[in-house]
Amino acid sequence: MIFSLQGIVQELSPAYAVINVNGVGYYVGISLQTSQKLTQGKEVFLYIQQIFREDAQLLFGFSTLTEKEVFNLLISVNGVGAVSALILLSYLEIPDIASAVLNNQSVVLQKVKGIGAKTAERIIVDLRDKMLKYSDINESSLNNVTDNKIKEEAISALEVLGISRKMSEKIADKIIKTNPEINVETLVKHILKSI
Repeated sequence: MIFSLQGIVQELSPAYAVINVNGVGYYVGISLQTSQKLTQGKEVFLYIQQIFREDAQLLFGFSTLTEKEVFNLLISVNGVGAVSALILLSYLEIPDIASAVLNNQSVVLQKVKGIGAKTAERIIVDLRDKMLKYSDINESSLNNVTDNKIKEEAISALEVLGISRKMSEKIADKIIKTNPEINVETLVKHILKSI
């Protein structure tokens, strides 16, 4: 079983990397989060999850042990395959996945391609107890459910305007942290100013 790989990034894309270890190139599936931390031609250390199927031996790589753990939790849920788990890890930060599971927000999980209503519910039911350690939940984020509604509405409005969701989310999080009482319209205005 391959636990980790250390080598040179020979090829890099948002969904996979080829890691050259002493002349042998390993094709490794990765999330967007991990992809952003890699540089072609540079040395890298990745934690590896090896999956054996009848027709293939697959390698998935993670820049952190936490990401690997969450990946394994996700694929333990019936109906969540390795590709869906990677897409989930690409689309949402780990604390966001944990928060969606702990706050019973299947809508957040369903926004991810390949995750339907039933699968989202299954993830929430199966992983609720196991996700606690991955959330950065403190008292203030227990009233995040209303924050999330406001944030979600603002981001949806911006998406209509053609502004990328990922960019809007990062800016929205910063603004909500400093001003938790903000309303949707003001949040949209602030995000537009910050872009």
